[in-house]
Amino acid sequence: MRSIASRRRRAPAVYALLAALSQHAAAQSPAPDAAPQLRAVDVKGETLRAAAASYSTTTLEAEEIQQQHVSQTQDLFRHVPGMHVQNYQLSGVADTIVLRGFGGGGHGGDLGVVLDGIPLNEAMSHADGYVDFNVIVPLEIERLRVFRGPVSALYGNFNRAGLVAVETRKRGAYKDLDLSVGSHGSVDVQAALGRRIRDGEYLNLAAQHHRTDGFRAQSQSERTTLAGRWTKAVTPDLEIALSARLHQADGDNPGYVTAAQFAGDPYGKDPRAMNDGAKKHFGTVRADVNYQIAPDLKLLSFAYATRQDFTRWFSRPANATTWRQREENYDRDVFGAGTSLNGRAQTAWSPLNWVLGVETFRESTDYQYFDDLAQRARTAGAINDRRSRLNSLSAFTEIEAPVHRLFKPSLGLRWDRFSGDCSRNGPETGGDPCGPLNKVTHTSPKLGVRSDVFPELELRASWAEGFALPNTFAKYALGAADLDPNVFRQTEVGMQWKPRPGISLDVAAYRLTSSDEIRTVAPGVYENDGETRRTGVEISALWAVRRDLDLSLTYGSANAEVTASANPALVGKRVAAVPRHTTTASAAWSPLANWTGTVTWRRVGSYAVNADNSIGYGGYNTVDLGLTWRAQPYQVYATVANVTDKVYASTASLIGGQQLFAPGAPRTLKVGVQMQF
Repeated sequence: MRSIASRRRRAPAVYALLAALSQHAAAQSPAPDAAPQLRAVDVKGETLRAAAASYSTTTLEAEEIQQQHVSQTQDLFRHVPGMHVQNYQLSGVADTIVLRGFGGGGHGGDLGVVLDGIPLNEAMSHADGYVDFNVIVPLEIERLRVFRGPVSALYGNFNRAGLVAVETRKRGAYKDLDLSVGSHGSVDVQAALGRRIRDGEYLNLAAQHHRTDGFRAQSQSERTTLAGRWTKAVTPDLEIALSARLHQADGDNPGYVTAAQFAGDPYGKDPRAMNDGAKKHFGTVRADVNYQIAPDLKLLSFAYATRQDFTRWFSRPANATTWRQREENYDRDVFGAGTSLNGRAQTAWSPLNWVLGVETFRESTDYQYFDDLAQRARTAGAINDRRSRLNSLSAFTEIEAPVHRLFKPSLGLRWDRFSGDCSRNGPETGGDPCGPLNKVTHTSPKLGVRSDVFPELELRASWAEGFALPNTFAKYALGAADLDPNVFRQTEVGMQWKPRPGISLDVAAYRLTSSDEIRTVAPGVYENDGETRRTGVEISALWAVRRDLDLSLTYGSANAEVTASANPALVGKRVAAVPRHTTTASAAWSPLANWTGTVTWRRVGSYAVNADNSIGYGGYNTVDLGLTWRAQPYQVYATVANVTDKVYASTASLIGGQQLFAPGAPRTLKVGVQMQF
């Protein structure tokens, strides 16, 4: 597929499709050549990139990412089949990410996210698995991979809908700058610097500052991120690295609007919504020690510490007439460490690529929850004022053995153990459980196989298992001591077909079931009772019609429904917040040298808003235009998002018995310049 892109500079959407479709093409070469040289391996499992082709995986490389000129990492996900961002339009608050029939990624625990192999998911911040992509500078990304489904053995909890693995640039000499301004007073500045100080010594830095007045009243926001890594080869076989990351964000939020307001004044503000907003400070430091034991064996070890505070104020309906403002505070500390052996071996029957590792972390979160505030002023005592602790120990292995072009199996196995406790820091008026966490263990197998049936056709199949702990404070209840983890099992088949140069098609079909879902029987009493089934089809396609015209398509369907429940009325109902389908179709035209124009159509299908499906949202369509002029080392670009100025809701929800909407952005202009020195 790279030969297609080499004919001329491709447009951003086409870059994304080329990367996704070339994931399997690259894996068709012999295993020893498909994996990177071990001396350059910095993140666990890099020797297994070919094995990832046994599963549906989308990969975006640095060049593709830079060509998309995004201000937020999650803006890249629209080009991943079946992936959708439910934007709450609340600055400083993580959006929800939908994938494989799960509607709670990012803002909840359905999606795992790792940065250079370290989890970004937060154990108890607002919701289990909460993750903030704004701590990542898009310009610093070397590679972004999306594993669809619970297929990666390298990561455990929150890895049920899939995994987003982000790798940053760690070597090389470069000076990159991206400056843009846009509608609603938006300004975005990103910079990335890579320097080779001397032989074996590198410095990599990245920074971003973004501010906007927002397209609604009371929606100003500002955030800044700084990141750096120093790498030193102490000996030819021993390398050390120190890295740090700082992030600060502060924003005001106008809240949601009711159905009547959305119909009459969609960009207004409900007068009952108060002075909502969010503030966050995030800092992390990390040390790596990598040792080349033998030419085909490398030991990777790391330790890290994270400190974070996050405060959110949010107004929402308590009933048909009254709104209340709540305050949530999270002070979070994490310490983690891990080590892994990454190797290759040649046996009499097959080459082997493998990884074997162990990791641990201890996470502590001080949580305060106040309700019925008056313009951020507290009027009553804390409903919750407590400290939760979650300790994790895990061991994992993954191995790939390309025995024959028709039979290339991969096997993964992961074991996780969790312990911890909850204690009260002060008086509480609420009744959420708070006690010791009964030790939970789970073993998750993964199995995949791929087959190069013909040079132009590759088939793949896989089976994988994931799990989830009891949600929020339920895990700290005495009544949860005998609960089993909620288990997810996925079966998938797929193919990639390249009938001729310039045409590629990747198709996957999946079935994902969950069992032992956890429900509340009475306050502090829980049981395993509930099942769901998720099925769907995902498609990526690219057609290079002419030298100057490319067409691309990503599509995903998701049929997520309840198959067993203690409430019989819910059986057969759709899982809330999961669109039936999502589609991104793009065309890129380059009629003149150095000029490229793009048009992108995005369709988000209908979805249920509540559990009994009595309320739904019909979805929406948007059209975006883009124009880029290139003259190395500069690029000048302009985009118009939602060119038809369509009024739509980026999120629809039900709170306090009322349907609420987060209005999507109106027509938005952005112009910028990217420079590479």
